[in-house]
Amino acid sequence: MTLRLFAAIAVPEEIRAELVRLQKGVPGARWRPPENFHITLRFFGEIDERVAEDLDAELANIQMASFPLRLKGAGWFGKADPHALWLGVDTPEPLNWLNDKCERAARRAGLKPEPRKFHPHMTIAYLTGSPVDKVNRFVQRTADLETEAWQVTRFSLYSSWITRGAANIYQVEADYPLT
Repeated sequence: MTLRLFAAIAVPEEIRAELVRLQKGVPGARWRPPENFHITLRFFGEIDERVAEDLDAELANIQMASFPLRLKGAGWFGKADPHALWLGVDTPEPLNWLNDKCERAARRAGLKPEPRKFHPHMTIAYLTGSPVDKVNRFVQRTADLETEAWQVTRFSLYSSWITRGAANIYQVEADYPLT
C-alpha cells in the first residue's frame, strides 16, 4: 500500500478564522476549508509504507528550536492561466532551515531530491477558469495582509487523499516537536 505524504506546519485556529473572511470575489475559486490551511515544508508524494516508516524515523530525529511565523501578502501561481491563490509567509531563516532538514530526512529515507525551489506559502484556493483581473483584484486587496505572528512549536507529517468535487482530505500521521 502507498501513502501520499507531505510535511507541513498547521496554521493555528485563531489565524484560520481571520483568513476565512478573505475567501470571496474570485469566480472559479475552490476555497480551501480552514482545517486544511497549512504551510508545506516538503511534499513527498506517493510512497510505500516501509519508506514512510523510514521517513517518519528521520523526521522524528530533526532537532530545532521553535520560531515565530506570520502570513504576509498574497499572490498566484499559473502565469497567464492562474491555478492557485496563495498567502505569503514572512520567511524567517528558521523556516528555510526546517525545510532543509525535511529535505535531508527525505533523502536519507531514500526519496529523490525535490527539484523545485522552496516557496513557502499557504494555498487559500485552487482556481479553474478564474479571470485574471479578478485574481489580480484579490492579490491587490490582500497585499497589505499581515497576520499576528505565532510560535511554531511543531510540524507534522500528513497523509492526503484527493477527492472529486470536495476538498482534499488531510490527516496528521505524526507530530514532531520543536524545542
